[in-house]
Order: sequence, then C-alpha cells, then structure tokens
Amino acid sequence: MGVYQKTISRAVTLEGFGVHGGKAASVTFNPAPADQGIVFRRSDKGPALPAIPAHVSQIGATDLCTALGPQEARINTVEHLMAAVAALGIDNLLIEVDGPEIPILDGASVQFIQALDRAGIVAQPARRRFIRVAKTVRVEAGNAWAEFTPYSGTRFEVEINFECPLIGHQKFAGDMSEAVFRNEISSARTFGFMKDVEHLWAAGLALGSSLENSLVIADDDSVINPGGLRFKDEFVRHKTLDAVGDLALAGLPFIGCFRSYRGGHKLNSEAARALLSDEANYEIVELPDDESPERKGGSPGAGAGRASPMR
Repeated sequence: MGVYQKTISRAVTLEGFGVHGGKAASVTFNPAPADQGIVFRRSDKGPALPAIPAHVSQIGATDLCTALGPQEARINTVEHLMAAVAALGIDNLLIEVDGPEIPILDGASVQFIQALDRAGIVAQPARRRFIRVAKTVRVEAGNAWAEFTPYSGTRFEVEINFECPLIGHQKFAGDMSEAVFRNEISSARTFGFMKDVEHLWAAGLALGSSLENSLVIADDDSVINPGGLRFKDEFVRHKTLDAVGDLALAGLPFIGCFRSYRGGHKLNSEAARALLSDEANYEIVELPDDESPERKGGSPGAGAGRASPMR
C-alpha cells in the first residue's frame, strides 16, 4: 500500500468505441495536483458543466455498467478504467471524456494500464488516506449479497454462479496487489450471451459490442470468440475486475475484505454506500513509512475520489 499519493507525469489519450452507443469515443488522462482525487469531465460539453468526482454519490445507472454524473453529462462504463487506476495506486487525475461513454477497448483493463504506464506514474508530496473497515457491513438482493469485513490488507473474494454450464460456479479469492491485478485480472474480458443480443439491440444497447471487445457465449454454451478463453475462469476474473473498479468509487482506498456472491455493479455500489453510511463502520487512516495503519480523523467525501489501495 503506497504511503504517498500518485498522479501521472504527462497526458495520454486512448481512442475506441463505446460498447453501448457504438460511436467513436476517446478518453484523456491528465495529471492532477495532490488531494484533488479522480475527477471526470465531459470535454464535449464545454466548461459550463462542473467536473464529476469519481465517487459513489455520483453514480447513476448500474444496469449493465457503472455510470457517473447527472443525465445531461452522464459518463457510462467507467468501471474498467477505474479498476486500472485503482490497481496502479493512482490518486489524482483529471479524466476528460469526449462523449457519454468510456471506450470499451478490448473489454478489459489492460489497455488502460498500458496507457497509464506510458504516461509515467509519479509520487506526490502528500500522504494517502484509506478507509479501514471497522466492522462487517452487508447488503443483500434476493440470493445475491455483498459485504465488507475487517482485514489487515486489501482482499477480494468474488463468487459467481450461472446456470450456463460453461460458466457454472466460479470463485476468485486473494489479496489484491498491482502484480495480481496486472497478471491475473486486468485482461479478463466482459462477457454476454448471444440469446440476449437482439433484446439489447432493440433497447439501443450493446451497439458497439463485438468479438473484439466481449466474450460471447453461443446458444450451445460455447465461446464464439476465436482463441477461446484467456483463463479457464475468465468470467469470475472479470467480475472481480468490475468490483475493483466499482469500489474505487468509495472515495478513498479501502483496507478490508470485500466479498460477494452473484454480485454486479448495483450490488457493488450499494455495498460501498452502506459502508460509508455510518461512521461506525470505518475509520480513516494514514500509513506511516513502515506502512502500518495509523488512525487519522476525517471522512471520505465526494471531492476525495481516490482509488483502491493497490500498488
């Protein structure tokens, strides 16, 4: 867990297409000063609209992706980008988006990581603050649930269970670090079923989805994509990627264990809101140079949209 905040040394831009609108989309990462946090801005809307902090208080729709901001300046599909930012331990960025969607790229986070690596990650003269989970906080939706529990590091335990035999029951469990995210999570792609495509298209969704950016499962429960799966359990690895990105919107990095069963964007965001809903659930800490947690006053406000405690 890095002791000091980080940003990037220069701006870097990625171009592609939005997965739902199917239109050209680009995103530019810009350096930002210490204590600003992660902030989004719709560059196509001009300077009149305020910037959008990367915070759960700004979350809009969570049906098929995580969206931030008011309807007139909504930014969709931020989770893969935020997962990369969190994994690299970057605390301060201005992220400019030229439309309503972050480019989907290959449906994972690896290309965002590569772009941020090219930009160069630099330390800043301000200490990071963390949300340390003080007690168990749980949310439920039918037979699905998500919870935070106290833990000395940052751990994810994500479990899925699909009727589709290709997916079935899968679980990822482990302490999260930059190396783990890079090597085991970042290239796991978003996925969907051919049987749902026509319904999504009729609703004006998934218009930019293709075999280049999504794992597609045929009606016979086989993977259509040439080359097949990148991992045998790529599906739960992508769900873990989503959770890393969604929970980066807690406003500060967290120290604790996040667990979920049959979760998704909505349940992830509800768990983060529940954690922050009562100050008895957490404490704000800084790490001294030996990286042992040290209590610090304050609360994770929407203007402190920093990412997850991974390095």
